[in-house]
Parts: sequence; C-alpha cells; structure tokens
Amino acid sequence: MARESLGSRLGFILVAAGCAIGLGNVWRFPYITGAYGGAWFVIIFLLCMLAVIPIMVAEFAIGRASQRNLGGAFRVLEPEGTHWHKFGWISLVGCYLLLMFYTVITGWLLLYCWHMATGTFSGLSPQAVQDFFASTLASPSQQILGTTLSVGAGFTVCWLGLQAGVERIVKILMAGLFLILIALVMKCMTLEGAGAGVSFFLMPNLDKISEIGLLPIVSAALTQAFFSLSVGIGSMTVFGSYLKRERSLFGEALIIASLNFLVSVLAGLVIFPACFTFGVEPAAGPGLVFVSLPNIFASMTAGSFWGTLFFIFLCFAAVTTVIGVFENLVNYCMDVFGFSRKKSSLVNGICLWFLSLPCALGFNVWSSFQPFGPGSSVLDLEDFVLSNNLLPFGATLLILFCSLRCGWGWKGFEEETNAGFGLKMHPAMRIYLRWVLPGIIFFLFIIGYVDKFSK
Repeated sequence: MARESLGSRLGFILVAAGCAIGLGNVWRFPYITGAYGGAWFVIIFLLCMLAVIPIMVAEFAIGRASQRNLGGAFRVLEPEGTHWHKFGWISLVGCYLLLMFYTVITGWLLLYCWHMATGTFSGLSPQAVQDFFASTLASPSQQILGTTLSVGAGFTVCWLGLQAGVERIVKILMAGLFLILIALVMKCMTLEGAGAGVSFFLMPNLDKISEIGLLPIVSAALTQAFFSLSVGIGSMTVFGSYLKRERSLFGEALIIASLNFLVSVLAGLVIFPACFTFGVEPAAGPGLVFVSLPNIFASMTAGSFWGTLFFIFLCFAAVTTVIGVFENLVNYCMDVFGFSRKKSSLVNGICLWFLSLPCALGFNVWSSFQPFGPGSSVLDLEDFVLSNNLLPFGATLLILFCSLRCGWGWKGFEEETNAGFGLKMHPAMRIYLRWVLPGIIFFLFIIGYVDKFSK
C-alpha cells in the first residue's frame, strides 16, 4: 500500500506547527514568563529555541529519508549489524505519556469554553471562581467527560484520514487560532494597563537577572523550548515521512519554530496587559489561565464574549496538538503492526482513554497518591517521567543517530536535510550536534533533577 502524504507544503507546515503549538505556548509560557521576570526570559527562551531547532530538523530528516515514523525509521536507516531499532519504542511510549495528561488538561479547556460561553462565571467573586476550578478537579465525572471529549477529537480526526481529516481540520483550527488571537491582542492592547503589561513582557530589566539568577532562567527557558517545540520523542518524525523532497528541512523547521514563537508572544500580549489592567499577579502559576483570567474577563465589558473567544483559542491550540500526537500513535501501529488507519485509530483511542484515567482521577478519587509530596499528583509524575527523563534521552539518541558513524551518520543526515530548495544546513553544524547539543541536553537533565528534588 502506497504511503499517505500531505496535500501541500502549507499543510505540512500547519500540521507540524499545530503539533508543536499548544498548551506550552498559551498556558505554560505566560505563567513561566511571569515567574521568571518577563522580558529577559523571552529573550533567553528565543535563544534556547534556536539552540534546539536542530533536533526538529533531525526528526524531519529521519522521517523523510525512511518514509516511516520513529518506530520503523531506525530499522530502515541504521547500518547493518547495529541495534538502533531497539529504541523505536520511544516514540510510542513518549506520545502516550504526553497525551495521558495532555488530554486531561485539554478537557479542562473544553469544559471552561462551555462554561464561559453559557455565562457560568458572570457575577462570581474571585474566590467563587477559585472554588469552581477546585470543584471541577474534584469531580470524577467532569474530569472523565473532558478527557473523553479530548480523546474523541483526536480519534475522530485521525479516523477520517491524513488529508481529509488531519490536514483539513488542522488547517481550519490553525486559521481560526490566529484570527482569534489577533482579535484578542487588539482588544487587550486597548486596556488601561496595556503599556505596563507590554513593558513587563518585552522590556529587559537587568534587576530581574540579579534577583532570580541567570542559571534558573536559562534552565526554565531551555525546558520551555523543548516543551514548546514538541521535540525529543519523535513526534515530528511522522510529519517528515509525509513530506516530499522539494524543500530543504532546515528552512521548514525555522518557519515552524517562528510560528511557534509568534503564538507565544501574541499570547503574552493578550495575558499581560489584562493582568496589569485588573491587578492580577503575572506569576500566578498554572491557575493564571483557569482562575485569574476568568476573573479578568468577568470584569470586562462584554467579558463573556471575549472570555469565550480566549478559551476557544486555547482549545484550538490544545486540540491541534492532540491531533498531531495522536496521528503519531496511529501511524506507529500502521507501520509497525500493519494495522489499517481505522483499526489503528480505534485501538489507540480506546487505549488512550483508559491510560488517561489515572491523571483524570488523580485530582479526586486517587488524590491520596502524591508521588512528590503534598500537593503533587499523577499528572506531576507523568510530566516528570516524560519531560525530565524520556525527552532528554530521546533527544540525545536522535542527534547521535544523525551525527555518529555507527548510526545513520552525518553524510546521510546532511544530504537529506539539504535536499530541495531553501536554506541549507552548514557543515559546521556537525560539531554542534555531536558535542555541544548533547551537553546542553545533559545540563537540562541534571538541572531538572536538582530542581525537582532539592525543594
């Protein structure tokens, strides 16, 4: 059976960008930026994104050269007698780990979108909004409902097919995402505190470096770059396998990373002016989106309308990632186990729903399970296993496979990356991939453990 392919270059860019653009940009980025001092974090985050783009390039190149997802790519490209193929499971396990908690959070957004549209938050005090969020987490039925809707979205779109489902739906969602985001930016830039919010967000303040320390800011920015670009677990490899050799891969990766950064910045231009106008702490943590922002919209003229638009935007961002990562699971089973697309979609949909239950129930039925001490949950454990362990391991494996002679090797990687029209990768990048980038990843790994267990 001939391999499926995306219908256009725009389809590839938007589907890959949709997989990368998600909660990391519009939920995690604003509160991390607020916690680490605003503008300096944005600058360092941009540099960190540029530093890890070669991992995205490696994933695209491995996928396009092999015409397989990571589960089969190692086997196609590895030298005879080597055993790289034994690590193909990283893609399956990593994508499942990500979606096991990502679908739950996406479910929160879907529920909030409904409640904002129906006026649930109208007239509620800040404490009442806080209590509402707590009651949502404490309700097993609400958690399971949101998770089911989220998993169902990924299943349905992938069931429809690559071009008819994934490419078409993600194009619509990404177009809607940018239109809504631009409208929200225009609205929030007219608020009274817009100037102070933009200044906090985009004007560097050297005092913040000395107050927080450069090392914690770099560590947080590097972690955010990996999280935001969705690299390290082979989630981009499958999109490379759908891509023709008409364009060089380095240029395509830069376009996708630029769109990713643009969404992060535009999200900041929505959230920080709103925070400064209504006296909300920008470093309010994850509750910034689910507690503080509903209060802000409740205080605005036509707040229900703008709040609904904001949560629709968040849902679009989250659902495109769910679809993109779910497509990895579907294609893995098609390539490795020989399933049809519909059978693979159904099997993975059922498995993902069951595997997401521990996280969904971790805030209520299983709340007594606190793996990292009081206040922690199943979500924290799953995120730690993925972000602090599997992601750096997978990223290191990918770049070594592309740069070592005992792997695919630099020659094959460079040839595939530079095939087609567009920006070419400089030969000096080999030194960076072979020596510098593994050191950066190892730094992230160590700092992650120190940060996790030193508190």
